Amino acid sequence: MAAVRRIHRCLGACTQSSQRAATPRRPLLTAPHHAAAVRAASPLQVRTFALSACRLRNTDDFGTGFTEEEEEEEDDEELIDDSEVEELFEQQAGIGEGQQRVFIVHPDVKWGSRKQYLTTAELMMAEAVGLVNTLDSWRVVDKIILSTKTPEKKRIFGKGNFQSLTEKIRQTAGITAVFVNVERLSPLSERELEEAWGVKVFDRYSVVLHIFRCNARTKEAKLQISLAEIPLLRSRLKNEIANLDQQGGGSRYIGGSGETLLEVQQRLLKEREMKIRAALEKLRKKRHLLRSQRKHKEFPTVSVLGYTNCGKTTLIKALTGDSGLQPRNQLFATLDVTVHAGQLPSHMTVLYVDTIGCLCCTDLLVHVRDISHPETVNQKVNVLNVLKNLQVPDRLMSSMIEVHNKIDLIDNYQLTEPNTLPISALEERGLDELKKAVEDVIVNSTGKHILDLKVHLSSPQLSWLYKQATVQDVQVNADEGSAVVKVIISTAAYGRYKKLFTGR
Repeated sequence: MAAVRRIHRCLGACTQSSQRAATPRRPLLTAPHHAAAVRAASPLQVRTFALSACRLRNTDDFGTGFTEEEEEEEDDEELIDDSEVEELFEQQAGIGEGQQRVFIVHPDVKWGSRKQYLTTAELMMAEAVGLVNTLDSWRVVDKIILSTKTPEKKRIFGKGNFQSLTEKIRQTAGITAVFVNVERLSPLSERELEEAWGVKVFDRYSVVLHIFRCNARTKEAKLQISLAEIPLLRSRLKNEIANLDQQGGGSRYIGGSGETLLEVQQRLLKEREMKIRAALEKLRKKRHLLRSQRKHKEFPTVSVLGYTNCGKTTLIKALTGDSGLQPRNQLFATLDVTVHAGQLPSHMTVLYVDTIGCLCCTDLLVHVRDISHPETVNQKVNVLNVLKNLQVPDRLMSSMIEVHNKIDLIDNYQLTEPNTLPISALEERGLDELKKAVEDVIVNSTGKHILDLKVHLSSPQLSWLYKQATVQDVQVNADEGSAVVKVIISTAAYGRYKKLFTGR
């Protein structure tokens, strides 16, 4: 199973409004702001990757587990006031707080373009149950898989099936909401279903967004959630105005403004959206500055991506030794992206990003698959489709490393797919091979060079190389007062070295 950082731009894609009455649920997909490209992705595709708002802490050494979090948070304080963010975040359009006793309905499309061929209705229902169980105060009261030939209709089901479903819902005690397992419900469908069933009706978009809201911690995450809720506000507005129109009040002008109630509400909603986008732009500029600073330090970046709950956090914890990372067996458990440093066999420091984030500046993609999951092939297809829709550069796609995680859950696991690496992040099996593969790609893709440089021990050459490059080995010749240093160094850093110490 599994999810929608430095995505967050991916969450921006969630703001598209659906033109269909209901879109049958496709298999759930994480990440990580890539404005234009990511906004083109569908809400489903967004959810392939865990969301996040990049945090990076910094220490003075080049060891594992550093991130620049405190520095960014302090800078964010100067950019946007906490009260401003909280005001926007509290004006939620979503589900709201409190307990929910949920009846899940999964429409099983029997044929046509909306039928799912790579999964089953039972697996999709299991994933819907997993979404509900992710929320502490929610529980599933009952569930049903119901066939439909008319998913595009307002009530989704045919007359007979809809009538029997309505009777079952009304006869089930204690229900507070119905979760219709489709991507989006149109405002008209939502209103009709709520009137028929007498309780609140949610689709996958609203449920997943609520999970994101419950996990939002940073300013950027909260603002992205607020932005993604705009379509829900618009849907709610349409429903409220439609109800007023039935009473003859929706189209009346307000005072002497020359605006109808609908026009006033639409204007206020637009102003809210512009305010959120302006706040996000301030944070985006700061993130860009910090990325530029990291790029100047020339730490290669590895984006670890994959279907939600595939083990990304566990893998990064194993690769970096960062005990602060606490993996959770939940859908969409990771919302705020963190960046963690680890060392490769050559002692080169790399930054592991725990979502798709920052594709514009990453050096390598590592695609983690839960190879034990019954829908692992379907999940891979969806992840690759998301990357395609995000227009990920060919250089990243061609060098991407595919990892088969959770082999510890499969008896007598045999590798059947070429060019993949079997691992168990939990048991730390196969990590040496993965680190070596990462190093090979990084050295090749970043244009770094492995060189033997002769240095004078009386000069600052050696200390400079330790700061600006990756020193693998030092062979000292005490008689000459020199040493041969084996380093991994970028073209730019090598150019600076030659200018400083050789005069070339």
